[in-house]
Amino acid sequence: MALINVAAMKKPSILVLYTGGTIGMMKDPRTGSLVPFDFGNIYEHMPILRNLDYVIDFYSFENLIDSSNMTPEFWIELAEKIEENYEKYDGFVVLHGSDTMAYSASALSFMLENLAKPVVFTGSQLPMGMVRSDGRENFVTSIEIAASKINGEPCVPEVCIFFENQLLRGNRATKFNAENFNAFSSGNYPPLAEVGIKIKYNREFIGYKNKTAGVTTPKKLIVHKKFDRNVGILKLFPGITLDFVKHALHTPGLKGVIMETFGSGNAPTSEWFLDELADAIRKGLIIYNVTQCKSGSVEMGRYETSLNLDKIGVISGYDITTESALAKMMYLLGEGFTRSNVKKYLQESLRGEMTV
Repeated sequence: MALINVAAMKKPSILVLYTGGTIGMMKDPRTGSLVPFDFGNIYEHMPILRNLDYVIDFYSFENLIDSSNMTPEFWIELAEKIEENYEKYDGFVVLHGSDTMAYSASALSFMLENLAKPVVFTGSQLPMGMVRSDGRENFVTSIEIAASKINGEPCVPEVCIFFENQLLRGNRATKFNAENFNAFSSGNYPPLAEVGIKIKYNREFIGYKNKTAGVTTPKKLIVHKKFDRNVGILKLFPGITLDFVKHALHTPGLKGVIMETFGSGNAPTSEWFLDELADAIRKGLIIYNVTQCKSGSVEMGRYETSLNLDKIGVISGYDITTESALAKMMYLLGEGFTRSNVKKYLQESLRGEMTV
């Protein structure tokens, strides 16, 4: 009598977490206004989901928010919900507004240490109930990706973003288009998967942690829940003034600044500008140099306009995105590391967020 492989028969289980945003909206036929989607009737609205033959459960947060109102406190709620259900499901799909999705995906990547299951963020430019909505395809494909396995192991055991046929590492993505369905880019890291007739996983770019010499060595999920919000972003521009820089760097309680510089990390060489930065650094402020470009890397010292930044103690962010840099600094400061360790870890790749 043949043995039955119970594990092979088990249906993939996915938890869909709805935070708010365009993808979860439907047009009310009576009023014409957009209202939150009723996921209790999802199979009536999207019968195609039955063809997936998965166990799909849904959780809507009590206080749905537009992603423009996203906060670190909500990131913690989201991470706690994943932690609470981590052992029950094979993967997670997070329905999220696109405007701050890259910030949230970056934050979750740092919060979920030893993550070994997919957490796929997705959303849409048009509500799911509209005829030309990109939401249905993004939603269904994200569920497929979250459920996909190779040799019993998840295909993509990391936090990622799926939008318009591309799966991107969450802490490498940025929203670059407010009108096209192809809303996200990853200028410094290849897609984790590309979707056409089939889903093509680029396994050489996917972060398979917990693997040693081909043997799976599971580590317990650790969820970090502390963020320090005393962080700011200083975007450089031609004509920037002393008063503007001085006020930005002397914000009460400020501990860290993401400084968006030109090109490969370049900044004004004006004496007043460098003096202000140097003075702030001497007083304990951490300044992290991130390029304004969507592709490319900070190379401090390559040009004279960045050489002095290195000398006064500005830290290179290499090719990290602004979204990821902000989440990373909030996370490191929130964990209570010493200033020297925060500076050290900012220059190391902790979750695949940068190329060093």
